[in-house]
Amino acid sequence: MTIALDTLTQRLSYIVGENMAHQLKNDGLTLDTDAIALAINDVMAGNPSRLTDAEKRSTVEQVQKESQEKQIAAHAEQSAKNKAEGAAYLAENSKKEGVITTDSGLQYKSLIAGDGAKPSKSDRVKVHYRGTLIDGTVFDSSYDRGEPIVFPVTGVIAGWIEGLQLMQVGSKFELTIPSNLAYGASGSGPVIGPDATLIFEVELLAIE
Repeated sequence: MTIALDTLTQRLSYIVGENMAHQLKNDGLTLDTDAIALAINDVMAGNPSRLTDAEKRSTVEQVQKESQEKQIAAHAEQSAKNKAEGAAYLAENSKKEGVITTDSGLQYKSLIAGDGAKPSKSDRVKVHYRGTLIDGTVFDSSYDRGEPIVFPVTGVIAGWIEGLQLMQVGSKFELTIPSNLAYGASGSGPVIGPDATLIFEVELLAIE
């Protein structure tokens, strides 16, 4: 069926429908457009709802339950994939020249030697850094922002806390951090998935 969009009301109606459709599509719900149109027509015509309040609640609860189950399954699948890939990467990286693996599993390599002091847990430090996934995806970089950051040594992930205390001011290290020393099963934000191994290039500029 072809509907004209000649009048102001028709065009406005189309815009409202289009915006609603974009939102529904972004929500990732599987919907029946005929049923949506039926509901809109009923409401606009003043007709009573075709579903009882109990049916509405039951339907929404069932959809939420199924959605949660899918999210849990997807999270578990991604976690297992990241663990396996991370373990393989760490095993290969440990064989590279200059890479040292600590008792915790942290791997570090000195890229530039420094001759300054080493920070302790009670210090604040100024650093430049770049963080990447093992596939090379950059997820954060103070270099790109053009400004180093200052923070307490204990205010970051465990891999950083350990790694920073191995560095001297003026040095630059590559830190390869297993997931249990990074963000673990929860991950962080949209880029760092669950149980992801992370790589950081860290330059210790000063102890403050």
